[in-house]
Amino acid sequence: MGWQARFSRGFRLLCAGPVVAVALIAPPAVWADPVGRAAPARVYRITQDSGGSIAARARHVARLRAQGARVQIRGACWSSCTMYLALPDTCVSRRALLGFHGPGSVRPGIGLRPEAFEYWSQLIARHYPEPLRGWYLREGRYITVGFTEFRGADLLRLGIAECPP
Repeated sequence: MGWQARFSRGFRLLCAGPVVAVALIAPPAVWADPVGRAAPARVYRITQDSGGSIAARARHVARLRAQGARVQIRGACWSSCTMYLALPDTCVSRRALLGFHGPGSVRPGIGLRPEAFEYWSQLIARHYPEPLRGWYLREGRYITVGFTEFRGADLLRLGIAECPP
């Protein structure tokens, strides 16, 4: 089954609640080099991140971009967590599980006004490479109950980098 069929069909789940596990790999001693060499890029390893505020995530992605950080998505990455795909040094493991859905109100059952829906949809989409961005704007953003779920292997076929073992 091609990625387009997978994107269309998807597997929907309801998010059980916000659980975030992001590990910062690299001890503080390697962040600054007394000899004056550049410190190695920080590596964020995501194993369980259920998302959160789109605006807050966009700010965090911008900070990581400025720092030249690397992001490894190795486990569950839902909702706004998927916005890390915007970073040039993000990779996914084959077994990672990413959940996509459209923007919604912080109050369940209350939809966004059309102009707010469009604004947040476009902001999210800007954090996805093509062809994921196109799919999101055509279909993904209209999923407002549950998620469409994809394995990292699906994203590798779209050109997202694979994390080293």
